[in-house]
Amino acid sequence: MQKTVKTSSYQHALYPDQRGRFGDFGGKFVPESLMAALDELETAYEAALKDEAFQAELHDELINYVGRETPLNYVPRFSALLGKEVKLYLKREDLAHTGAHKINNAMGQGLLAKRMGKQRIIAETGAGQHGVATATVCAKLGLHCIIYMGEVDIQRQSLNVFRMKLLGAEVRSVDTGGKTLKDAINEAIRDWVTNVEDTFYLFGTAAGPAPYPRIVRDFQSVIGREARQQIMEKEGRLPDSIYACIGGGSNAIGIFYPFADAPEVKLIGVEAGGTSMEPGHHASSLVAGRPGVLHGAMSYLLQSEDGQILDTQSISAGLDYPGVGPEHSYMKDTGRASYVTANDATALKGLQVLSETEGIIPALESAHALGYVLEQGEQGKIPDGSLLILNLSGRGDKDMGTVAKALNVKL
Repeated sequence: MQKTVKTSSYQHALYPDQRGRFGDFGGKFVPESLMAALDELETAYEAALKDEAFQAELHDELINYVGRETPLNYVPRFSALLGKEVKLYLKREDLAHTGAHKINNAMGQGLLAKRMGKQRIIAETGAGQHGVATATVCAKLGLHCIIYMGEVDIQRQSLNVFRMKLLGAEVRSVDTGGKTLKDAINEAIRDWVTNVEDTFYLFGTAAGPAPYPRIVRDFQSVIGREARQQIMEKEGRLPDSIYACIGGGSNAIGIFYPFADAPEVKLIGVEAGGTSMEPGHHASSLVAGRPGVLHGAMSYLLQSEDGQILDTQSISAGLDYPGVGPEHSYMKDTGRASYVTANDATALKGLQVLSETEGIIPALESAHALGYVLEQGEQGKIPDGSLLILNLSGRGDKDMGTVAKALNVKL
């Protein structure tokens, strides 16, 4: 039995409850045909948690294949732009195998699928990093891999599409709706309903029906566990604030969760502000949305007055999603974390400044958090002497075409 830890009103060790709920959020809003599959997954996951051999295999793969632990990297020249004696550390998930945090969860779920005897793996992807991570794990474990990806995202992330195919995955283009991540998830769920007996849905973010939000959070929490130990070793204290970009929310919950029992640490999630905060021109579900049901769970969503899901827009394919994980929704309502936005221009600036000052080219997703912190520093809103951590969730190789176009550079 887990010990109950209370952090203000956020009782993080208690959630999700037995119904897969984080307060009012989460749950299983799925067709009856998927309930047995979700129950099977939950039973298998609970058994894997107690299986020392499974945990040892996962630990070994994370070290020797994924490349953990990733560094906690002080960036002095970028820090100097934030305020007097401010120190910013980057948690370098961009240095994990495949170039982003997505491999942590993909490896965990891949091993779980193998344990369950599921040979056919399906997944969704937006920016392509979860697709690449899933294809990578499937190649290593000898599993058949099908990736659903929106047509718009295929065009702007063509490099990652090629990587997936090179790894042996089948990439299926989705040309319905907005042709982005939301629509890819819709198609993957349809596939799962049709092929539920032999198929494992390797879900990529901390959203979806229970038990996925918990499973993804647990596999990504290695980020925060490492960061907590590393910052204590380097600075002898916990940080004042932790920043992370938010789409569905997996990299953010991965670093937030292990600090949730420390109320002195502010947790700040940065959503995609797109080109404006007008409906249809951003992807800020927590800042501008309201509770509703999407992809099997209750969470904050971008929706019309009559409950129709709104279109979204972001320069970053990985943040271009109208919903968010239920645990972030709960963190918002309890006040344990705060959520803000950064627009496309702010993200581009964050990417350029980190590249020029530290020689690190971040993914456009992570650049939203970088740009937000930079703006806060420029406006004098970061107290002198602050100690900060920012989760650099991925590297920017995949985004160079998008960035060049946005900066009017012809390649």
